Amino acid sequence: MRPVWWGLATLCSVAATGCSDAGSAPVVEPEPKGWQPGNHLPSLRDAAPRGLLDVRGLIHAHSVYSHDACDGEPWDEQTDAINEPCFEDFRRDMCLAAHDFIMLTDHDERFSRTEFPDVLLYRSERGDELVERNGEPVASWAACDPTDSPEGAYDDLLVLAGTESDTMPVGLEGHVAATEEARNAIYNDASSESVATLQAHGAVVLAQHTEDWTPEQLRDLGFDGFEMYNLHANTITGAGGVFELLSPTWEPEQLPHPDLVLMNIVNEDARYLDTWADVLADGNKRVTTMGTDCHQNTITTLMQDGERVDSYRRMMIWLSNHLLISPEADGSWDDRHLKEALRNGRLFGVFEVFGYPTGFDFVAFEDGQVREMGSEVSLQSDVMLEAKQPEVRDLDPDFADEQPTIKLRLLRAQPGGWEQLDEVDGDLSYTVTEPGAYRVEARIQPEHLRRSLNDFDHLADAEYVWIYSNPVYVVP
Repeated sequence: MRPVWWGLATLCSVAATGCSDAGSAPVVEPEPKGWQPGNHLPSLRDAAPRGLLDVRGLIHAHSVYSHDACDGEPWDEQTDAINEPCFEDFRRDMCLAAHDFIMLTDHDERFSRTEFPDVLLYRSERGDELVERNGEPVASWAACDPTDSPEGAYDDLLVLAGTESDTMPVGLEGHVAATEEARNAIYNDASSESVATLQAHGAVVLAQHTEDWTPEQLRDLGFDGFEMYNLHANTITGAGGVFELLSPTWEPEQLPHPDLVLMNIVNEDARYLDTWADVLADGNKRVTTMGTDCHQNTITTLMQDGERVDSYRRMMIWLSNHLLISPEADGSWDDRHLKEALRNGRLFGVFEVFGYPTGFDFVAFEDGQVREMGSEVSLQSDVMLEAKQPEVRDLDPDFADEQPTIKLRLLRAQPGGWEQLDEVDGDLSYTVTEPGAYRVEARIQPEHLRRSLNDFDHLADAEYVWIYSNPVYVVP
């Protein structure tokens, strides 16, 4: 079934250069000095404190192995051959986005009948290297063409397999059964038994599209976590902003920078935030993630840069999940390190459309000992929460006439929503006296983007969420 927002694909604008039914290669300009919209920066893998690595990537993305990707034509119905141009779009764009990892979530119709390592987008002739365990492929280091990677970017990223079916297991280390029928019986079953089976096959089992789940289901079915945000869902609720932006009344010079095209639809979905609070307020521990949910199947209109609105690249750079992983002694890591950090809640989500953050940190101190995000601490000890205010990394001094306004908020989960406990312009420190799940968010007023917004410069005066942390859990 095509998604609700499929109808937006009919939009064309005289402000754009035309419309296309297929993926279009972006026009790659030379990277400017410092960051500004359109410039992709590699992650700072050594930037996290306390011996951790901060690696960023996507959790929830659809390739040619999803029936509704690639404008609904991910493979040829007659020959069953995959759509190679769309495959190449995904491979090129994931490299351009300069992520460290991608956790794929392809739909069961094709995923369940496609074997490893194909589901990892593996191509030996491109220099990809498999991660193998017990003689079987479990992940793939995808090699990037240097021409597709920003200057200074790492030339590989780790691809993990997963499926968005009745649940969303990520990081599967192999199919759960030998036959397609037996696999689908598990992939298409939202029961605690199937969740446990998926976990036994190495997956971190998430609930996709939080708006479709009740707090009781998220508590009782054994999920490792669920989504705190989903771009697909946000685009549906903000469809009016898309129509406004793509109205034929606009001239190209009036429009925002193409990579800011969806900025006027970003909103904080109460369905996600309130459900998140409801689940944690009862004392449950669940990791939450940010879902890109890219398909390249939605808005084919070409923007000023000659690239379609919903290109894989443009969707991939909007947001990412930062995992704080504990690497091996030599600094190496693989899918196990990613999943260990994910299960333990060492994740913060960033809307990197506003800029890449540097300096953000959120921890608890328990009798003076550091406890990471996702940890449980006890009020039998002295508990202090501390958060470091981030700044926009490497902001191009020749680009920004103004600096963004950034502040931190501390919130505690309550039934029905989040209670705001503090808000500061600067670093945050808070002495805890009550049990609960505490999280931090960074807010940003993006004055630094004003020049790039053109006739939509009023968007620079609004305040947006920039970073969502996962909680620290304080118990009595």
